[in-house]
Formats: sequence, structure tokens, C-alpha cells
Amino acid sequence: TGDNSKTNVKKNHIKTSMKFFRPKTLKLKRNPKYCKKVKANLKKKKQFQTIYFPLTTESALKEIQAGNTLVFVVNTRSNKNLIKNSVKKLYKVKIKKINTLIGLNGKKKAFVKLTSDYDALDVANKIGFI
Repeated sequence: TGDNSKTNVKKNHIKTSMKFFRPKTLKLKRNPKYCKKVKANLKKKKQFQTIYFPLTTESALKEIQAGNTLVFVVNTRSNKNLIKNSVKKLYKVKIKKINTLIGLNGKKKAFVKLTSDYDALDVANKIGFI
């Protein structure tokens, strides 16, 4: 009879406090898909990392002919000043204005309007996509 009292019988514990403690769960380290901040080592050849390629669709060609505007696909993390400086360095043109948009496919387009001193058709011919 004395052995029965020492057996492992789990008794129901009556909780008397109103506090609830969440159970400890597995806490994993963060593993981001891309870095949130631009790293400092992007100083070298920044213009090649911001501008990917010029867009050559029909609507982009209309913009070149009618609006004196070049259209580029650019890095989604780059801002207008970075795009402006990159285009200046790569193509040696003066820029009047830049409009940007991020499309439904997640790619960023930059509409670069050139000053009246430069013709977008000539620049496009120099680049080699017309």
C-alpha cells in the first residue's frame, strides 16, 4: 500500500491566478530575402547598378519621338537623384525631369525627360536600341 502513494500519478493542478503565461516556442533568427539598407560598397560603378537597360517597347519609342523622353528599367531601391546622376555619367546628357513608377510586375521604370539641347532620338541611336 505504501508503494501506491509513490507512483507517478499526475494530479490536476488547480490554477488560482488570472495570469496566463504563453508557452515557450522556437525562436528563429531573421533570414531576410534582401537587405533593407543599401550597403556602402555600392560606391564603385553605381551607375551600372541603378540602370539595368533601356526599354524598347512601342510606347517607349513613342515617348522618345514625341516627348523627348528616354525610358529605362532601373533598380527598385534607387531614387531619382541616383538615376539622374547615373544617366548623366553613362550618356553625357542634361536632364530636365525624371518620373518613376513601379509596375505590377515589380520592376521600376524611369522616364527621363531631356533638356531641349539634346534629342532623345540621337541619344537612343548612340545607345544602339533604335
